[in-house]
Amino acid sequence: MDNIKEIRLAVLIDAENVPYSNIKGVMEEIAKYGTPTIKRIYGDWTKTNVSGWKSVLLENAITPIQQYSYTSGKNSSDSAMIIDAMDILYTDKVEGFCIISSDSDFTRLAIRLREAGMKVFGIGERKTPNPFIVACDKFTYIEIIGSKILHDPDNFETKKDNISLKQTNDAIIKIEEDIISLISNTIIDVADEQGWAFIGDVGNLIQRKQPDFDVRNFGFTKITPLIKALKQFEIDERETSNSRIKHIYVRNKK
Repeated sequence: MDNIKEIRLAVLIDAENVPYSNIKGVMEEIAKYGTPTIKRIYGDWTKTNVSGWKSVLLENAITPIQQYSYTSGKNSSDSAMIIDAMDILYTDKVEGFCIISSDSDFTRLAIRLREAGMKVFGIGERKTPNPFIVACDKFTYIEIIGSKILHDPDNFETKKDNISLKQTNDAIIKIEEDIISLISNTIIDVADEQGWAFIGDVGNLIQRKQPDFDVRNFGFTKITPLIKALKQFEIDERETSNSRIKHIYVRNKK
Protein backbone atom coordinates (compact mmCIF):
# COMPACT_ATOMS: atom_id res chain seq x y z
CA MET A 1 0.00 0.00 0.00
CA ASP A 2 1.22 3.48 -0.79
CA ASN A 3 2.88 5.80 1.77
CA ILE A 4 1.72 3.80 4.77
CA LYS A 5 5.08 4.01 6.54
CA GLU A 6 4.65 7.72 7.24
CA ILE A 7 1.32 7.59 9.06
CA ARG A 8 0.67 7.66 12.80
CA LEU A 9 -1.37 4.74 14.07
CA ALA A 10 -3.65 4.02 17.00
CA VAL A 11 -3.29 0.35 17.96
CA LEU A 12 -6.34 -1.04 19.76
CA ILE A 13 -6.14 -4.66 20.94
CA ASP A 14 -9.04 -6.85 22.02
CA ALA A 15 -7.36 -9.08 24.63
CA GLU A 16 -10.30 -11.48 24.70
CA ASN A 17 -10.22 -12.30 20.99
CA VAL A 18 -6.55 -12.62 20.01
CA PRO A 19 -3.72 -14.76 21.42
CA TYR A 20 -0.91 -13.11 23.35
CA SER A 21 1.81 -15.60 22.39
CA ASN A 22 3.14 -13.68 19.38
CA ILE A 23 2.45 -10.07 20.36
CA LYS A 24 6.07 -9.15 19.53
CA GLY A 25 5.56 -10.34 15.97
CA VAL A 26 2.27 -8.45 15.77
CA MET A 27 3.92 -5.19 16.83
CA GLU A 28 6.71 -5.74 14.29
CA GLU A 29 4.04 -6.27 11.64
CA ILE A 30 2.32 -3.01 12.62
CA ALA A 31 5.63 -1.15 12.25
CA LYS A 32 5.45 -1.94 8.51
CA TYR A 33 2.25 0.08 8.26
CA GLY A 34 3.23 3.17 10.22
CA THR A 35 4.28 4.50 13.61
CA PRO A 36 2.14 3.30 16.53
CA THR A 37 1.68 6.42 18.67
CA ILE A 38 -1.22 5.09 20.74
CA LYS A 39 -1.18 1.48 21.99
CA ARG A 40 -4.02 0.23 24.16
CA ILE A 41 -5.28 -3.22 25.09
CA TYR A 42 -8.78 -3.86 26.40
CA GLY A 43 -9.99 -6.63 28.66
CA ASP A 44 -11.29 -7.62 32.05
CA TRP A 45 -7.95 -8.05 33.79
CA THR A 46 -9.63 -9.70 36.77
CA LYS A 47 -10.24 -12.78 34.59
CA THR A 48 -7.69 -15.57 34.48
CA ASN A 49 -8.03 -16.11 30.72
CA VAL A 50 -6.24 -12.81 29.96
CA SER A 51 -3.48 -13.24 32.51
CA GLY A 52 -1.00 -14.23 29.81
CA TRP A 53 -1.06 -10.71 28.40
CA LYS A 54 0.26 -9.06 31.54
CA SER A 55 3.88 -10.14 31.08
CA VAL A 56 4.17 -8.63 27.58
CA LEU A 57 2.51 -5.24 28.13
CA LEU A 58 5.53 -3.51 29.65
CA GLU A 59 7.88 -4.99 27.05
CA ASN A 60 5.82 -3.44 24.25
CA ALA A 61 4.69 -0.22 26.01
CA ILE A 62 1.02 -1.14 25.68
CA THR A 63 -1.44 0.54 28.04
CA PRO A 64 -3.99 -1.86 29.59
CA ILE A 65 -7.56 -0.60 29.84
CA GLN A 66 -9.74 -2.30 32.46
CA GLN A 67 -13.24 -3.17 31.28
CA TYR A 68 -15.41 -5.19 33.63
CA SER A 69 -17.77 -7.84 32.27
CA TYR A 70 -21.23 -6.64 33.20
CA THR A 71 -23.05 -9.48 31.42
CA SER A 72 -22.06 -13.12 31.41
CA GLY A 73 -20.96 -14.42 28.01
CA LYS A 74 -20.49 -10.97 26.47
CA ASN A 75 -17.21 -9.45 25.32
CA SER A 76 -16.89 -6.37 27.51
CA SER A 77 -14.02 -4.90 25.49
CA ASP A 78 -16.05 -4.07 22.37
CA SER A 79 -17.83 -0.95 23.58
CA ALA A 80 -14.75 0.46 25.31
CA MET A 81 -12.63 0.03 22.17
CA ILE A 82 -15.28 1.57 19.95
CA ILE A 83 -15.76 4.59 22.23
CA ASP A 84 -12.01 5.18 22.50
CA ALA A 85 -11.58 4.80 18.73
CA MET A 86 -14.15 7.52 18.08
CA ASP A 87 -12.53 9.78 20.69
CA ILE A 88 -9.14 9.28 19.03
CA LEU A 89 -10.65 9.88 15.59
CA TYR A 90 -11.74 13.39 16.55
CA THR A 91 -8.44 14.38 18.19
CA ASP A 92 -6.60 14.51 14.83
CA LYS A 93 -3.58 12.76 16.36
CA VAL A 94 -3.45 9.77 14.00
CA GLU A 95 -4.00 8.95 10.35
CA GLY A 96 -4.79 5.27 10.79
CA PHE A 97 -5.95 2.54 13.12
CA CYS A 98 -4.83 -1.03 13.79
CA ILE A 99 -7.67 -3.11 15.20
CA ILE A 100 -6.33 -6.35 16.65
CA SER A 101 -9.27 -8.71 17.03
CA SER A 102 -11.02 -11.70 15.50
CA ASP A 103 -14.46 -10.32 16.36
CA SER A 104 -16.93 -9.22 13.68
CA ASP A 105 -18.40 -6.68 16.13
CA PHE A 106 -15.74 -4.24 14.93
CA THR A 107 -16.97 -4.30 11.33
CA ARG A 108 -19.03 -1.13 11.62
CA LEU A 109 -16.20 0.63 13.44
CA ALA A 110 -13.76 -0.17 10.61
CA ILE A 111 -16.26 1.09 8.04
CA ARG A 112 -16.86 4.31 10.00
CA LEU A 113 -13.14 5.01 10.41
CA ARG A 114 -12.54 4.55 6.67
CA GLU A 115 -15.46 6.86 5.90
CA ALA A 116 -13.60 9.48 7.94
CA GLY A 117 -10.49 9.04 5.77
CA MET A 118 -8.55 6.79 8.13
CA LYS A 119 -6.45 3.84 7.03
CA VAL A 120 -7.65 0.73 8.84
CA PHE A 121 -5.46 -2.33 9.32
CA GLY A 122 -6.92 -5.45 10.87
CA ILE A 123 -5.03 -8.33 12.45
CA GLY A 124 -6.77 -11.45 13.69
CA GLU A 125 -6.98 -15.22 13.52
CA ARG A 126 -8.11 -17.13 10.43
CA LYS A 127 -11.48 -17.65 12.09
CA THR A 128 -12.20 -13.92 11.73
CA PRO A 129 -15.56 -13.39 9.96
CA ASN A 130 -15.30 -12.04 6.41
CA PRO A 131 -17.38 -8.86 7.01
CA PHE A 132 -14.69 -7.52 9.36
CA ILE A 133 -11.91 -8.54 6.99
CA VAL A 134 -13.35 -6.73 3.97
CA ALA A 135 -14.14 -3.64 6.07
CA CYS A 136 -10.38 -3.07 6.53
CA ASP A 137 -7.89 -1.63 4.03
CA LYS A 138 -5.65 -4.58 4.82
CA PHE A 139 -6.18 -7.62 7.01
CA THR A 140 -3.39 -9.92 8.17
CA TYR A 141 -3.79 -13.34 9.75
CA ILE A 142 -1.90 -13.76 13.00
CA GLU A 143 -0.99 -17.31 12.01
CA ILE A 144 1.33 -16.12 9.22
CA ILE A 145 3.14 -13.49 11.29
CA GLY A 146 6.57 -14.85 12.07
CA SER A 147 5.83 -18.14 10.32
CA LYS A 148 8.55 -19.96 8.39
CA ILE A 149 8.43 -19.05 4.71
CA LEU A 150 9.26 -21.77 2.19
CA HIS A 151 9.72 -20.79 -1.42
CA ASP A 152 12.20 -23.34 -2.73
CA PRO A 153 11.13 -24.44 -6.25
CA ASP A 154 11.53 -28.06 -5.13
CA ASN A 155 8.65 -27.55 -2.74
CA PHE A 156 6.08 -26.99 -5.48
CA GLU A 157 3.57 -29.35 -7.00
CA THR A 158 1.65 -28.13 -10.03
CA LYS A 159 -1.76 -29.68 -10.62
CA LYS A 160 -3.90 -28.38 -13.48
CA ASP A 161 -4.92 -24.83 -12.57
CA ASN A 162 -3.44 -24.57 -9.11
CA ILE A 163 -0.13 -24.97 -7.37
CA SER A 164 0.60 -26.51 -4.00
CA LEU A 165 3.49 -25.72 -1.69
CA LYS A 166 4.78 -28.70 0.28
CA GLN A 167 5.96 -27.80 3.76
CA THR A 168 8.30 -29.73 6.01
CA ASN A 169 5.43 -30.64 8.34
CA ASP A 170 3.61 -32.29 5.39
CA ALA A 171 0.95 -29.57 5.33
CA ILE A 172 -0.06 -28.22 1.95
CA ILE A 173 -0.67 -24.59 1.09
CA LYS A 174 -2.83 -24.46 -2.02
CA ILE A 175 -3.02 -21.57 -4.43
CA GLU A 176 -6.52 -22.14 -5.68
CA GLU A 177 -8.01 -21.14 -9.00
CA ASP A 178 -9.83 -18.15 -7.49
CA ILE A 179 -6.49 -16.63 -6.43
CA ILE A 180 -5.04 -17.23 -9.89
CA SER A 181 -8.12 -15.60 -11.43
CA LEU A 182 -7.76 -12.65 -9.04
CA ILE A 183 -4.16 -12.11 -10.18
CA SER A 184 -5.05 -12.60 -13.85
CA ASN A 185 -7.99 -10.19 -13.83
CA THR A 186 -6.00 -7.59 -11.92
CA ILE A 187 -3.22 -7.74 -14.50
CA ILE A 188 -5.82 -7.08 -17.20
CA ASP A 189 -7.18 -4.13 -15.20
CA VAL A 190 -3.84 -2.27 -15.12
CA ALA A 191 -2.07 -3.62 -18.22
CA ASP A 192 -0.86 -1.58 -21.20
CA GLU A 193 -1.84 -2.33 -24.80
CA GLN A 194 0.65 -5.21 -24.95
CA GLY A 195 -0.80 -6.77 -21.83
CA TRP A 196 2.13 -5.90 -19.54
CA ALA A 197 1.41 -4.57 -16.05
CA PHE A 198 3.84 -3.14 -13.50
CA ILE A 199 3.89 -5.64 -10.66
CA GLY A 200 3.66 -2.93 -7.99
CA ASP A 201 0.39 -1.71 -9.48
CA VAL A 202 -0.88 -5.29 -9.61
CA GLY A 203 -0.07 -5.87 -5.94
CA ASN A 204 -1.69 -2.62 -4.82
CA LEU A 205 -4.91 -3.30 -6.72
CA ILE A 206 -5.12 -6.89 -5.47
CA GLN A 207 -4.86 -5.57 -1.92
CA ARG A 208 -7.73 -3.17 -2.51
CA LYS A 209 -9.84 -5.92 -4.05
CA GLN A 210 -9.12 -8.49 -1.35
CA PRO A 211 -7.86 -7.03 1.95
CA ASP A 212 -6.70 -10.37 3.37
CA PHE A 213 -4.54 -11.20 0.34
CA ASP A 214 -1.02 -11.78 1.61
CA VAL A 215 1.66 -13.74 -0.24
CA ARG A 216 2.77 -15.18 3.10
CA ASN A 217 -0.49 -17.14 3.13
CA PHE A 218 1.07 -19.18 0.32
CA GLY A 219 4.60 -19.45 1.65
CA PHE A 220 6.20 -16.44 -0.10
CA THR A 221 7.75 -13.21 1.08
CA LYS A 222 7.10 -11.18 -2.11
CA ILE A 223 4.55 -11.21 -4.89
CA THR A 224 7.14 -11.63 -7.68
CA PRO A 225 8.26 -15.15 -6.61
CA LEU A 226 4.62 -16.13 -6.20
CA ILE A 227 3.75 -15.10 -9.74
CA LYS A 228 6.95 -16.68 -11.11
CA ALA A 229 5.86 -19.98 -9.56
CA LEU A 230 2.56 -19.93 -11.45
CA LYS A 231 2.61 -21.22 -15.00
CA GLN A 232 -0.19 -18.90 -16.14
CA PHE A 233 2.00 -15.77 -16.12
CA GLU A 234 5.20 -14.45 -17.65
CA ILE A 235 7.67 -12.00 -16.15
CA ASP A 236 9.71 -9.24 -17.81
CA GLU A 237 12.54 -7.72 -15.77
CA ARG A 238 13.40 -4.34 -17.31
CA GLU A 239 16.64 -2.50 -16.76
CA THR A 240 16.64 0.99 -15.25
CA SER A 241 19.26 3.73 -15.05
CA ASN A 242 20.36 2.11 -11.79
CA SER A 243 21.96 -1.24 -12.64
CA ARG A 244 20.98 -2.63 -9.23
CA ILE A 245 17.28 -1.90 -9.73
CA LYS A 246 14.96 -3.60 -12.19
CA HIS A 247 11.31 -2.88 -12.88
CA ILE A 248 9.24 -6.05 -12.90
CA TYR A 249 6.32 -6.40 -15.32
CA VAL A 250 3.92 -9.30 -15.61
CA ARG A 251 1.28 -10.43 -18.09
CA ASN A 252 -1.03 -13.33 -18.71
CA LYS A 253 0.35 -15.99 -20.99
CA LYS A 254 -1.46 -16.17 -24.28
